[in-house]
Amino acid sequence: MTSRSAPTVGFDLDMTLIDSRPGIRAAYVALTAETGVPIDADLAVSRLGPPLEHEIAEWFPAEQVVEMVARYRALYPSYAIEPSLPLPGARDAIQAVREAGGRTLVVTAKNEPHAKLHLAHLGIEPDAVIGGLWAEGKAEALRAHGAGVYVGDHTGDVRGARTAGALSVAVATGPCGAEELRAAGADVVLADLTDFRPWWEGYRG
Repeated sequence: MTSRSAPTVGFDLDMTLIDSRPGIRAAYVALTAETGVPIDADLAVSRLGPPLEHEIAEWFPAEQVVEMVARYRALYPSYAIEPSLPLPGARDAIQAVREAGGRTLVVTAKNEPHAKLHLAHLGIEPDAVIGGLWAEGKAEALRAHGAGVYVGDHTGDVRGARTAGALSVAVATGPCGAEELRAAGADVVLADLTDFRPWWEGYRG
């Protein structure tokens, strides 16, 4: 491929840059303890990606979803930040883009304050963080920041990249397998972010 200078690369957060399952599980367990509603936390963390409202609606009646989302988010900083870990290659992927003179942004369905807490706790420093966007909605931020590449673990991330006209780079570290990601239209599928730097160097040419 031809050389690309100063590119902007977007990354998803949960199960792309960070393994937030231990923390999210702990937050759901706390919500169960508080409300008495038995949430299957293991099931919930097996399908991360869509907005929180979708998961809460699986366990609470429609009229309680807004209230329970707010309560979960109030519990989240105390339970979910500390246990969550960077996924292999996450810091290096950000660094690889930076070394090329590029910019990085995180575009996630997670609410922005909590996304920023995770990144600050783990010492991952993208140039911008945009929360509250899912699937095709992520194209809004990707276009606004001129991202030519978007990296994510979910078919929703593939749809977001394609809607934005960005190259879709998928990592098989989340709920969607490599074949599912390819079938959704991912341009590139990597096992995890440890494969990002070699791919990136070849892509830039």
